[in-house]
Amino acid sequence: MRVFLTMIIAFSILTGCQSGKSDIPFEPVNPNATEEVHKVLDYLYSISGEKTLSGQYCYSKEINSFSDSVFAITDKHQVVWGADFSHNNMRCYCNMRLTMLQEAIEKHKQGHIITLMWHQAVPVDSIPKGVSRARYVMNEKEWKDLITPGTKINQKWLIDIDEVAAALKILQENKIPVLWRPYHEMNGTWFWWCDKKGEDGIIKLWKMMYDRFTNYHKLNNLIWVWNANAPRDKKNDEACAYNLYFPGNEYVDVLATDVYHNDYRQSHHDQLIELGQGKLIAIGECGIVIKRKM
Repeated sequence: MRVFLTMIIAFSILTGCQSGKSDIPFEPVNPNATEEVHKVLDYLYSISGEKTLSGQYCYSKEINSFSDSVFAITDKHQVVWGADFSHNNMRCYCNMRLTMLQEAIEKHKQGHIITLMWHQAVPVDSIPKGVSRARYVMNEKEWKDLITPGTKINQKWLIDIDEVAAALKILQENKIPVLWRPYHEMNGTWFWWCDKKGEDGIIKLWKMMYDRFTNYHKLNNLIWVWNANAPRDKKNDEACAYNLYFPGNEYVDVLATDVYHNDYRQSHHDQLIELGQGKLIAIGECGIVIKRKM
């Protein structure tokens, strides 16, 4: 997502685009998921083929600027409201995160579905001056240390993970289910977690987060959204095939893709359908929507 700072971002559950959906919705991947998680997923499956829910991302430092703009233009409120835990850790951004959590609680009271993401800072001690902590490219050794328990990088990752888990517990205590969308666009080339193929790549990191959140922290209010980028062959801005980074349907409740550059293709939808085998699919983020000539 190269234009994140300038784009208005939407999260839309494409419930009308499934293939071969069972009469009984898929159970949450977390067997201990809360009643609220079950209700949201049941609702999303119940409107399959009938409705599409749209939403709006808001920067944590401008918590309602974009959602307010949507209402000003359309006189309608989006169903899904989203925000970001930001690049920095809780110690640096605690006030901003607290504001975001408070707003998420308020939006839930108003009837919105909540989605949250995290541009996690790379868990290394130092990076080159001028390089974003979300966009630093980890070398092979750093990545191996990251996924190896007990290493310095792994311990730093755990600190950040645990701080976000503590924040998500606040929402769980308020009985708020969250469409949780970590490590998005992992099949691209622009974030530190990007383009790590195979079982020891992003698949391993996804499972590590899932295990820490679900089994250690007992976070049962999360709906796990695996959000890739639409595959493309754009020089210096590639995004590879979804399946090379997919952890498996036992770790994913919703499959999503981000589509920019006015590059909307039927294959972006069809490949998610095939991978998800009937699970919910979504547009995680999108740029300006312009009808594509066929």
